[in-house]
Amino acid sequence: MNTDPAAAPKHRARKRFGQHFLTDPYVVAGIVAAISPQREDHLVEIGPGLGVLTESLLPCVNAMDAIELDRDIIPKLKEHCRDRGQLHIHEADALKFDFTTLAENGRPLRIVGNLPYNISTPLMFHLLSMHKQIQDMHFMLQKEVVDRLAAIPGNKDYGRLSVMMQYHCRVESLMQVPPEAFSPPPKVNSAVVRLVPYSEPPVNVDNVNLLEKLVTQAFSQRRKTLRNTLKPLMNAEQIEAQGVDPKRRAETLSLSEFATLTNFVSANSVRKENKAD
Repeated sequence: MNTDPAAAPKHRARKRFGQHFLTDPYVVAGIVAAISPQREDHLVEIGPGLGVLTESLLPCVNAMDAIELDRDIIPKLKEHCRDRGQLHIHEADALKFDFTTLAENGRPLRIVGNLPYNISTPLMFHLLSMHKQIQDMHFMLQKEVVDRLAAIPGNKDYGRLSVMMQYHCRVESLMQVPPEAFSPPPKVNSAVVRLVPYSEPPVNVDNVNLLEKLVTQAFSQRRKTLRNTLKPLMNAEQIEAQGVDPKRRAETLSLSEFATLTNFVSANSVRKENKAD
């Protein structure tokens, strides 16, 4: 496994692409072990850069796809991985790319990537819109983001991102990665997370868009109670009627409680519409 950055084709990291190239062979080995790729797996790597992770994954599978936005790095990526396996490179913006076009023969996608910190959250939600074609996702992210993804109620990191991601996925924080594992080193610590989309969500929600609206509203002013933050959607009496104390703050509510409140608001809206008719 060649993970020596000096042996890779030279490329200056571009700030506008949020590039921080992984160079630590022990971290690479840990990520590959966590993914545990099988020969028939359909791997898709987002932002492979110079291919330090790619070259370790390629020999494990028949072929894999890579999504890379930096056109100047693609020839160097091809050169770096030339003798490692069959790599299909797509020059594209992952935020706009339709990953379902890669799904074939009923094989779900296994997505991996060292994601630029500035687009990680919107990119994860973009991928979740195609969750039926995705088996799992393994991402290197800012540690702060991974902490938020995996946070439980009552934790200071628990918020909108925690609730919405845990509605869609099983979240598992796998390993922490220090800045010196990258070139250039980022100013923050990183971590690797595993996201496994649910075939069926863990709670029943009548309207997922309304769930996101209610959760966003509830966390809009973290220090205020539900009685105040949810005023645009429901009053204190209605909150209490759902078995939730309106004097609680959003960070104390479980996903199940958010689902209960959402389903009430949804049903209440339907009743109002029916009365109006």
